[in-house]
Amino acid sequence: MTFEPLASDFYAYENQLTDVEKESIAELRAWLEADVAPIVNDYWERAEFPMQVIEPLARLGVLSHGWEETRRFENSAVFRGFVALELARVDAGVATFVGVQNGLATGSIAVCGSAEQRAEWIPKLARGEIIGAFGLTEPLSGSDSAQGLRTIATRDGDDWILNGEKRWIGNATFSDITIIWAKDADDGQVTGFIVPTSTPGYSATKIERKISLRTVQNADITLTDVRVPESHRLQNANSFKDTAKVLRLTRAEVAWAAVGTSIGAYEAAVRYATDRVQFGKPIASHQLVQDLLVKCLGNITASIGMVVRVSEMLDRGEQRDEHSALAKAYATSRMRETVAWSREALGGNGIVLDFDAARFFADAEALYSYEGTREMNTLIVGRSVTGKAAFV
Repeated sequence: MTFEPLASDFYAYENQLTDVEKESIAELRAWLEADVAPIVNDYWERAEFPMQVIEPLARLGVLSHGWEETRRFENSAVFRGFVALELARVDAGVATFVGVQNGLATGSIAVCGSAEQRAEWIPKLARGEIIGAFGLTEPLSGSDSAQGLRTIATRDGDDWILNGEKRWIGNATFSDITIIWAKDADDGQVTGFIVPTSTPGYSATKIERKISLRTVQNADITLTDVRVPESHRLQNANSFKDTAKVLRLTRAEVAWAAVGTSIGAYEAAVRYATDRVQFGKPIASHQLVQDLLVKCLGNITASIGMVVRVSEMLDRGEQRDEHSALAKAYATSRMRETVAWSREALGGNGIVLDFDAARFFADAEALYSYEGTREMNTLIVGRSVTGKAAFV
């Protein structure tokens, strides 16, 4: 399949990809544009997830690229970032599903699981045979998860008993397993558990009335005396530092998804400006519209440069928390500007789903907040810059 560079990749960063990576991107892009783009607005309006996308995502390798047990070919973090970009360029909801399934759920097992746990669970998740979720955030604990978790894990012989609540858990209305992060009742350290959602005492309730990422099925989870065996405890999750290793990987990919969301909105604006005629000519020929589009492209280009570099650092083993934090804070801030300018270019039509920009505009708000708010990521970078922690 022929690979065509995106016009929105103005400095041609995609040229860094290998031929096999480009072919994979081209295959993914063709499927997204043919089978996903035509349906996402309807699913967004109904606040439903298009379950039919899961099998093709697995077949295309999207759920398996990052892990040595399942990847179809050797690939770079830059390639995996471009995969996230391509997904979000069509729909941030599908990109978020993949981020939870492949990054957070599978990533937790890959980073913190034993060899036996990796062998048991990663192939199933990569095939889409089971769906995963990631339970860290709580009703009263978000930014302070390192210290503020209220979910408690109590050892009982060869088992653990979990009690607590989780909130905003993506995929959780239909997941088969959820990675639950809890404090050990004995030492107060955070550890993780692979919890089958069929376990007695586990319940998930869909969060309704969202205005952003409506296709993503977020849930409130209640854990009441949920009993899991020691074999389901992530054997290398011994403190929040281990949880943070997972978040470092996924935070950078959220930055990539933010760039994709910016591109999706920008491309919608370019299409509209080219077709829409006012004062006897397409509005694309008006100076103020061109100004909006060029500001969008500048934000996109700067953000791609940053996320490419942070992924290169990951491949070289050089990426630290502050690197992914800066990428996430910057790319999502520029995304917020870009989707607003893109929506503005459509005038009144920018607030209806028919022209796509409204969906990207709304979905951007969730990406701006999850995987660490701009404020928390700023403080992570600020601590690195000054050597002083300013966390409250």
